Amino acid sequence: MTIDEIYMHRCLQLASLGMGNVAPNPMVGAVLVYNNRIIGEGYHKQYGQAHAEVNCINAVEQNDIPLIPLSTLYVSLEPCAHHGKTPPCADLIIEKEIKKVIVGCRDPFVQVDGKGIEKLQRAGVEVTTGILEQACLELNKRFLTFHTKQRPYIILKWAQTANSKIASTTNERLYITNEFTNRLVHKWRSEEMGILVGTNTALLDDPELTNRLWSGKSPVRLVLDINLRLPQSSKIFNRQQPTILLNLLRNKEENNLQYCQVTKDENIAAQILDICFQKNIQSIIVEGGAKLLQTFIDAGLWDEARVITNTELYIENGLNAPQPAAYTLSHSENVFTDRIDYFFPFIS
Repeated sequence: MTIDEIYMHRCLQLASLGMGNVAPNPMVGAVLVYNNRIIGEGYHKQYGQAHAEVNCINAVEQNDIPLIPLSTLYVSLEPCAHHGKTPPCADLIIEKEIKKVIVGCRDPFVQVDGKGIEKLQRAGVEVTTGILEQACLELNKRFLTFHTKQRPYIILKWAQTANSKIASTTNERLYITNEFTNRLVHKWRSEEMGILVGTNTALLDDPELTNRLWSGKSPVRLVLDINLRLPQSSKIFNRQQPTILLNLLRNKEENNLQYCQVTKDENIAAQILDICFQKNIQSIIVEGGAKLLQTFIDAGLWDEARVITNTELYIENGLNAPQPAAYTLSHSENVFTDRIDYFFPFIS
C-alpha cells in the first residue's frame, strides 16, 4: 500500500463514522498531512453541519496552523463547489492556500461532478484523483446509486427457516431470528433512509418499523397498502416517525403521515422507487413480505439481499421464501443458530 493509499484509507475510516447521520449527503473523510505527519483530520458528522474538509482544517492545533499551506489534503470524495447547507469546501481549500489535494473519487451530484476539482485546478491547486477509488465508491454506494440511477439503493432483507419458509400458513407470527440477529437488523435500519413493507406484513405482524435496539435514527416508514386496509390502531399510525402509505385511493398529508397514490396497472416497484426519489430517500430496506420482495426481484430492482436463515428451525407448512434470480453470494456470517448470507445481483 502506497503512502497516498494509507492516508486515503484513514479518510475512509473517518467517513464511515457518519453512517446513518449524514444522508442525503455522502459520507466523507479528510486528512491533512505535513511531512508524513497528520496535523488535522475530520469527517462529515451530521447532515446540515460542517463538511469533512472544514472539520479537518478546524482540527489543526494552533502551533500547526502555519503548516496548512504546506500540507497535502486527502479527501475521500471530491470537494463541493456550490453553496448548499454550507459554503463550498473548494473555496475554503483555496482560501487556506493548500497547494496539493488528493481525491478518492469524483462526486456524481450534478452541482459538483468535477466542478470542485476544476475550481481547485483553476486556482493553481495540484489535484490527484482515483486513490482507492473503488473503496471510496463502495462507501457511498447509496449516494452514488441515487444520483446516477435516479432511484434509491435497495436492500432486500428477509428471515427464513432452515427449509426456506418465511412465515407460517396460519395467522400466528413466526419468530425466526435470535435476539442477537434482531439487534443487527435494527442496526441495518439505522443505516438506511427508508424501510418498506407490504400490507400483509403490516396486518399480521403489526410492526413499528423503527430502530429500537441500536443507537441512531429510525428510517422513514413506507407501507404498500393498496386498498388502505390497515386499521388506524396499527403501530405505523402512531405518528412517532414519518410514514408514507402507498395506495390507490388518495393523496393526502397530515402530521407525520402521507398518503401517496400509485397506479395498479403499472410497475409497482418502479413507482415506489420514483416516489422515494422525489422525496430524496436515497436508500430503502425492504423487509417483506414475500410477495413484495419477489416483486422487486422480478423487476430486477435490487442492489443487495441480506438473508437470515435459522439453521435449526424447520416447519412443515409455510410460505416459501423469495427466490433471487442471477445472484452472487458475497459472504456469510454466523450468529449462533442464525446464518446471514449477503447476495448481490449477478452482472455478466
